[in-house]
Amino acid sequence: MKFVVSSNLLLSHLQTVGRVIASKNAIPILDCFLFELEENKLTITAADTETRMITSIDVSETEGNGIFAIPSKNLLDSLKELPEQPIVFEINDENLEIIIHYENGKYNFVAQKGDEYPQSKPLSDDASKLSISASDLLSGISCTLFASGEDELRPVMNGVFFDITDENITFVASDGHKLVRFKNLRAKGSVAASFILPKKPANLLRAVLPREEGEVVIGFDTYNAYITMGHFNIVCRLIEGRYPNYNGVIPTDNPYRVTIDRVQFLNALKRVSVFSNSASSLIKLSISPNSIFISAQDIDFSTYAEETISCVYEGKDMNIGFKGTYLIEILNNIPSGEVVVELADPSRAGLILPVENEEGEDLLTLLMPVMLND
Repeated sequence: MKFVVSSNLLLSHLQTVGRVIASKNAIPILDCFLFELEENKLTITAADTETRMITSIDVSETEGNGIFAIPSKNLLDSLKELPEQPIVFEINDENLEIIIHYENGKYNFVAQKGDEYPQSKPLSDDASKLSISASDLLSGISCTLFASGEDELRPVMNGVFFDITDENITFVASDGHKLVRFKNLRAKGSVAASFILPKKPANLLRAVLPREEGEVVIGFDTYNAYITMGHFNIVCRLIEGRYPNYNGVIPTDNPYRVTIDRVQFLNALKRVSVFSNSASSLIKLSISPNSIFISAQDIDFSTYAEETISCVYEGKDMNIGFKGTYLIEILNNIPSGEVVVELADPSRAGLILPVENEEGEDLLTLLMPVMLND
């Protein structure tokens, strides 16, 4: 076999799909890229035991067809050091010796048989199908993924929940302390369905979707999802189990509304949180008409910080505590100039909402308070 390909084009695609490869693989061949040459098309696959990513690039001056697996480290480390130029792959069909010719030299190593590479399972006959624009899918994942959990004892929380109806698609993520619900009213399914997308494929999608245009097609059954895009495809195992009733934990009667400039609030929290206890990251908000007094302290190290910012608020005075890192994370992921914080009392969850949503979108975030000692 033989083919010629642009070094930069090949490297960019390898670096993208190479994010799938785990640092430690139980199956040694999963440390490799799978190459399949068919006429002038080179298909590249990278996988771990639960997720795989596939892409294709055009090559020239091809001779023969075939399939083989190349060690990812050898290939990536060598291509990183090459300037843009056409490179020639020559593969010995008998012993799978590979010679990569470039302008002033060559690389030489041995591939593995491609037919030993694990294959993905096909979807069941009763699989569902969802078509959504790349931009809408990116918005849904970007707004929610940060709130997903890390708890091995509650695996259903460790991903993004897709709740699909014939009216909209709702993306939900929660770790039990914070929750994000993002409704996209532009997108909808043909039938009611749902699935939980794990963090790894969600992160892969967040990385590649900015370069995609048009529709993304997601076929899914109880166990797996096939995600088809213009330049990349992802096959992944879904998280099995029933997602908690997220609507049931969202309060509907928080009467106190605080309107704040998001960036001013965020920057004040970043400054004050430096002096909070590193274990609890507790931030105290003392809310009074037209101002919020933000404070934090670490008794163990005798540190303290306070700051006052303006707001729009006409309710009763209230002291409430939040974990600063969570509050900062939420504010970082709300694309709005101003936010509204809806509260009931210091022991109940607060809602943090953008003052203005993008057209066809509805973003809601929830944060559980931390009890104050005073």
